[in-house]
Amino acid sequence: MAAPRIIKKYPNRRLYDTETSAYITLAEVKELVLSYKDFQVQDAKSGEDLTRAILLQIILEEESGGVPMFSTDMLANIIRYYGHAMQGLMGTYLERSIHAFHEAQKRFQEQAHSLYGELPKVPNEAWGQLMTGQQIPNVMGGYLEKGAKAVIDMQEELRSQALKLFSGFPYAGAQEEAGAAPAKPKARAAAKPKAARKPRRK
Repeated sequence: MAAPRIIKKYPNRRLYDTETSAYITLAEVKELVLSYKDFQVQDAKSGEDLTRAILLQIILEEESGGVPMFSTDMLANIIRYYGHAMQGLMGTYLERSIHAFHEAQKRFQEQAHSLYGELPKVPNEAWGQLMTGQQIPNVMGGYLEKGAKAVIDMQEELRSQALKLFSGFPYAGAQEEAGAAPAKPKARAAAKPKAARKPRRK
């Protein structure tokens, strides 16, 4: 496997492409992503891997202008999972969902090519209108939003099942969360008064 293309990031925020020996812009880094080029962004002094930070910066610029992919609710749900016990599951689920969506789109394009031959280049907006009546970024955002909601629903279901499982144990907190009122101690039955003894006959 060929070594990734190295891009150096300097303190003045400029990006230097070691392959072309020239400074490049963030838009040109985006073009590398769209072209499926394997690259790595490194800090020019420390050599620290900054690829994720640069990719997040590209996403931020895309979300700030044009048609955003993520809704406010979805971003809020993602933030809530940082530091959560299921953070790893959420990340894995979204990654697999994106991969499945990408593969489905790829198969669709291959089938269209086999049926109709070489098709002219079509803007993303036109593909989106052809497939769903809306632009592709909105479709992807909705797809991921449903995936995030599925993880949240699964978490709530697991929590509900756990509460039901432990509801039989004398744990007041579990009973209250499950909606069951804590059992009240039974009152002792009142002692019956003893019958008065009859005096013995002499």
